[in-house]
Amino acid sequence: MCGIIGIIGEAPVAPLLLDGLKRLEYRGYDSAGIASLMNGSIDRRRAEGKLSNLSAVVEKSPLDGTIGIGHTRWATHGRPTEVNAHPHANDRVALVHNGIIENFKELRGELEAAGHRFETETDTETVVHLISDYLDQQMTPQQAVAATLKRLEGAFALAIIFAGRHDLMIGARRGSPLAVGYGDGAMYLGSDALALAPLTDRICYLEEGDWVELSKTGAQVHDAEDQPVAREVKQTALSGAMIGKGEYRHFMQKEIFEQPAVIGDTLQTFLNPLNRNVELPELGIDLSDISRVTISACGTAFYAGMVAKYWFEQVARQPVEADIASEFRYREAPMPDKGLSLFISQSGETIDTLEALRYAKRCGQKILSLVNVAESAIARESDAILQTLAGPEIGVASTKAFTTQLTVLACLALATARARGAIDAEREAALSQALMEVPARAT
Repeated sequence: MCGIIGIIGEAPVAPLLLDGLKRLEYRGYDSAGIASLMNGSIDRRRAEGKLSNLSAVVEKSPLDGTIGIGHTRWATHGRPTEVNAHPHANDRVALVHNGIIENFKELRGELEAAGHRFETETDTETVVHLISDYLDQQMTPQQAVAATLKRLEGAFALAIIFAGRHDLMIGARRGSPLAVGYGDGAMYLGSDALALAPLTDRICYLEEGDWVELSKTGAQVHDAEDQPVAREVKQTALSGAMIGKGEYRHFMQKEIFEQPAVIGDTLQTFLNPLNRNVELPELGIDLSDISRVTISACGTAFYAGMVAKYWFEQVARQPVEADIASEFRYREAPMPDKGLSLFISQSGETIDTLEALRYAKRCGQKILSLVNVAESAIARESDAILQTLAGPEIGVASTKAFTTQLTVLACLALATARARGAIDAEREAALSQALMEVPARAT
């Protein structure tokens, strides 16, 4: 759950990078760092432990560059030390990376044989040297990155800067989310919209395999075949105020107390209080003609799916299987004709859940996803979505995301029961009335 932020503009970026990394603390991390260009040369500040340690380093030795990248790391390859902390860099390239490069040992051996010397235990440093190797072959930064991406196996989101290029930042994603933010005289990269919330409300989400060139005035996105493409820029409702703790001692306390409001907001989307029945948006899915529902999710979202299995079976008399996505994607389960696969994810970017979705799609299943982020990868690859209205959840232990997932799943179970003729109007009204009482009982 590492975090990325990148900024290219006209003002010194170090304070903004640190502020953005603070908004990503909820992801968990064991080290952090930032890099910028100082008189055209790459300069870094890194520290083990909390961001306060990094802030102290920057205060003692400031960075004044107008282009920079930042990262909070959760150690995978290599111990959580300052040496292994991101950004990784040499005298030509600096980058930050979320994800895992699965073929890094093979690439590292190739590069070491060519004379490259490595300083860290990480998979990420391999990407620095590979880009540099292509630059040594007289490629442009854009060509070097495009060539590098084709050599990488695994999942990644990358933000990259180059010595001597105050006018260029490159981002790329495969299997790990990355958002582009559009500002006034500045452009941004972030591992999610929360990192960018106070900086801009205009966000473009890169699609699988995309890479993007940023200047301080705009962005050019390329697809996996290196062809220029246009990606929709959307206005996000996130703001810095939404992710503050307010009067609460910590985020988990705040989110516990937000539950009545967000459950109520979510119910208003799916329940008609006058008729006391469920009114789902148009899904393009015939709920009366489903042979089996296959629920797949990870972590807390899977727990929500397990509860929903009882509701579907008891109330709607609908056969259901529930699987942890990380196991489902590997066991190659046979999928029935007229099957519906239901995927649950707070972020909409959970990689195991996304891969399970792709397997189900290849098996001819209808895909319905329940997400909190309508612009997420899981949402974009689904036939239909149902959205929770939990707002950003910063606390590590899920609270309001879980209860709003249960809220939507209860409404979906009722709609399925009605479509299958498993309940009459009187029973639906009684159950709908019980749901409408949940916000008051959750206080």
